[in-house]
Amino acid sequence: MKKNKQKELIHYDRKSDSLYIGFKAGAEEEFMEVVPGVAVEFDLNGHPIGVEILNASKILKPISKQLERSFIKPQEVFAR
Repeated sequence: MKKNKQKELIHYDRKSDSLYIGFKAGAEEEFMEVVPGVAVEFDLNGHPIGVEILNASKILKPISKQLERSFIKPQEVFAR
């Protein structure tokens, strides 16, 4: 029996500069790009399970100070 790999709730891939933020566990059935570079993933029932942000360091730069004060440390996530 093959096990489904569980996605991390928050994962940054430095090589592709993509940030994944998961809402709940589930297999991606489809996705919708809501704005260029930002896609919402949906499960089999059409419920959102996560968001993927491409070019994350560029897109999130305007709010890096707020992220720094919260649970995400941009200096640990994004190369400056």
